[in-house]
This record gives sequence, structure tokens and C-alpha cells, in this order.
Amino acid sequence: MHLTEKRPLRQIIKPYFTVFDGPLALILFLILSVALVTLYSAGIDFPGRVEDQLRNILIGFVVMWIAAIIPPQTLMRFAVPVYTVGVALLVAVAAFGLIKKGARRWLNVGVVIQPSEMMKIAMPLMLAWFFQKREGQLRWQEFLVAAVILAIPVGLIIKQPDLGTAILVLSAGFYVIFLAGLSWKILIGLAASVLASLPVVWSMLHDYQRDRVMTLIDPTTDPLGKGFHIIQATIAIGSGGIAGKGWLKGTQAHLEFIPERTTDFIFAVFSEEFGLIGNCVLLVLYLLLIGRGMIIAANAPTFFSRLLAGAITLSFFTYAFVNMGMVSGVLPVVGVPLPFMSYGGTAMVTLGLGVGMLMSIQRHRKLVQS
Repeated sequence: MHLTEKRPLRQIIKPYFTVFDGPLALILFLILSVALVTLYSAGIDFPGRVEDQLRNILIGFVVMWIAAIIPPQTLMRFAVPVYTVGVALLVAVAAFGLIKKGARRWLNVGVVIQPSEMMKIAMPLMLAWFFQKREGQLRWQEFLVAAVILAIPVGLIIKQPDLGTAILVLSAGFYVIFLAGLSWKILIGLAASVLASLPVVWSMLHDYQRDRVMTLIDPTTDPLGKGFHIIQATIAIGSGGIAGKGWLKGTQAHLEFIPERTTDFIFAVFSEEFGLIGNCVLLVLYLLLIGRGMIIAANAPTFFSRLLAGAITLSFFTYAFVNMGMVSGVLPVVGVPLPFMSYGGTAMVTLGLGVGMLMSIQRHRKLVQS
């Protein structure tokens, strides 16, 4: 080719987009499209909310692209340092973190950060590395050490208190341990132990956490107070009917009955405006996301990448299940966002990082095969 001859634009930009997994990118694009349409309606009284979310999506996209480029072997080398820094920051939060609304969750390091967020990725990364180093020689002792690795940050996050993030970190770590080959006998024993320890756990809960559980059982005991959120959200979901009231026509949302309608309770807004049909479409999109992630995990070439991909994918399931459950009154309100739907920058970056890791695992599997 002559030096002065210009290559077509398609050839120039193609290498930058081959890092993306096509099916996963398409599913994510569809979910984000639904999210922006819903957020426009939910945040119509909050000027700039959609623009801010577009910025969050762009940042998440950049993070996803960078993560997709990094080989899984390099990700594995980051596991111990990232986990160690994360735990150190959680200890610093416990010692001299910032207090907002009665919770000590933030740390000022020039900018205000929430270290518990990084543990959503650091935890499965660390445990996947741990089991990769011991592949082929897993005994009960290894699973015990893994449980300790998991318990340390989860305990620090619960102490803040931040039950929602603790559940997400705990589930991400548990998925790695389970996928590594945890015996069903041990699982049954753990379940029995959890049930037996419920009275002790109940006594350790903060008053507001107990109120959430009691409100879940019967929200009508305090319909204008602690039960208001659940009651209004379930009214919105039920009033949507089969086909919904139509975009921008949700009365519960626009008359400001739904709390946190752009963040934790955005599913209630979506349900009211798009109804059961819309919910089914959204559920199918999430199932496709989870299904594609599990396919990537099943085809991953190493034990580390299989565990990491499986845990990240099942974490997406946990996000969606817990959020939809709490909004519909099936689970207590614990402050878990709906993945890729709820407004928020930190969650979008964390989710983008997770998707980028899945794409990295898929891309480098193809490179190895070729």
C-alpha cells in the first residue's frame, strides 16, 4: 500500500471494537436504551438527570473497553493487590470515615470515595485467584480459608452499616466458592447453621434494619411512615396492568408517590408505564445477559476465568433479583440498584467493569483458539 493512500475509516476503527463481544454488547445496548427511556420519565422533575446518566454510561463504557483489553492473566495478577487495598480502605473507613445519614461508608482521600464498591469486583477476583492457585488439590481447608477471605470485608461493610452492598459482596464471593466445587453437604450444613443463628443475627441488627424486616411482613402497620415506600411501589406495579399506562403517564411516579424513583425504585416506574408486557421484555433481556455470561464462563479456558466469569454473571442476577424483590415487596428494602437501569455513577462503573471482564475472557479465549 502506498504511504499516502488512506485506509477506510472502517478499517481504522475496527481493531478498537473487536474487543467487544457482539451478543453481550447488543444485549447491554438494549437494556441501556430501555433504561434511558424510563429514566427520562422518572426524572422529568430532576433537570439534568438523563444527561448525567449519559455521562455515567460513557464512563462505564470506557471502563468496560479498558477491562476488555486486559488479558485474564493480567487481571489475575491484580487480584491480591486490589483485595488488600480494598480491605485496608474499609479498615480506614471504620477508623475515620465520613458519616452521612448515620452511616460511616465514605473516605476522603482528596476525593470522597466509597471503598465497599470496589469489593464487588475485588472479592470474586481474589477468590478466583485463590482457587486457581490450588486447582486440583481443593480440600475443606481451602474452602475454610476462602470463607475467611470473604468474611473479613463483608463484616467490615456490615459494620458501616451497608446491608445492600454487603449482600452483593457476599453473594459474589459465595458464587466463586460454590463454582469451585463446594460440597452440597457443606451447603446444607451452612443453611442449617444460618437458620439456627437467626435469633443472634436479629439481635445484632440495627433498629432501622429490623424495621425493614417488620415492614416487609406487614407494611400497613405504618402506611405513612416505614411502610410507605413498599406500599406505593406495589401500587405502581399493580396499576400498570397488562400493557401499562403508557410512557410519561405513570401517575404514581409523576405525582411523586414513588420514593427514589430514579434509583432504587425505578422498576416501579417502569412497571407502571409499561405493564406486565414491559416487565416480561425486561426480564428476557436480563435472562439473555445472564445466559450469555454463563456461556462465556462455560467456555473459558482456565479455572480462574471460569470462576470469575461465573461469579460476575451470577452477581448481575443477584442485583436484578434483589432489586425487583424489594420493590415488589417480596424482599426487605436494602438499597440495591437495578443493574444498568438505576441512576448512579459508581454502580455503572462497577457494572461496566464486570461486563468488560466477561468480554476480556471471551476475547482472549478466541485468541488462544486461533
